[in-house]
Amino acid sequence: MTSSALSDDKPDKSENPENPEKTSKMVDTFPRWVLWATAALLAFTLVAVALVRVTGNGPDQLAEATKAERLLRFEDSPNGGVAVIDGVTGQLLTTVMGEQGFFRGAIRALTRDRISRKIGSEQPFKLMSRSDGRLTLFDPVSGQSIDLESFGSENAAIFAPFLTLQPQTKP
Repeated sequence: MTSSALSDDKPDKSENPENPEKTSKMVDTFPRWVLWATAALLAFTLVAVALVRVTGNGPDQLAEATKAERLLRFEDSPNGGVAVIDGVTGQLLTTVMGEQGFFRGAIRALTRDRISRKIGSEQPFKLMSRSDGRLTLFDPVSGQSIDLESFGSENAAIFAPFLTLQPQTKP
């Protein structure tokens, strides 16, 4: 017998690609995790772009012009406070007493890089007031800066008086 004798002249359902029964039983071979990963990446990208646009803190955002600036040094004082010293004249402006968590944290963040590079505290930091009202504490030695407004206006207000303080007079 030949193979043609065995066939009953009916087309085999598995050989007919247009057969709806065969099409419904086909297994999707594309991995679902790829679709989920692509969807997650798109969602993350949209959220990131929206945050940059809303906050204005993107890499293409230029800092506003500097309205006022002052060079400042910060030193630990014997009474547990932090002495704020004019970076040009070397005169004491004020001593910040108490815990002052944000103040100390901001100074510590900038001095950490100086310590790792074995650079002393002789070089002053630059406190800048921008034309849009923002305050920036900049370390000219390391090139790092902290936009103080990013931590809230109350925290930035801690540094604002240092721009205009006059040196303390000794009695």
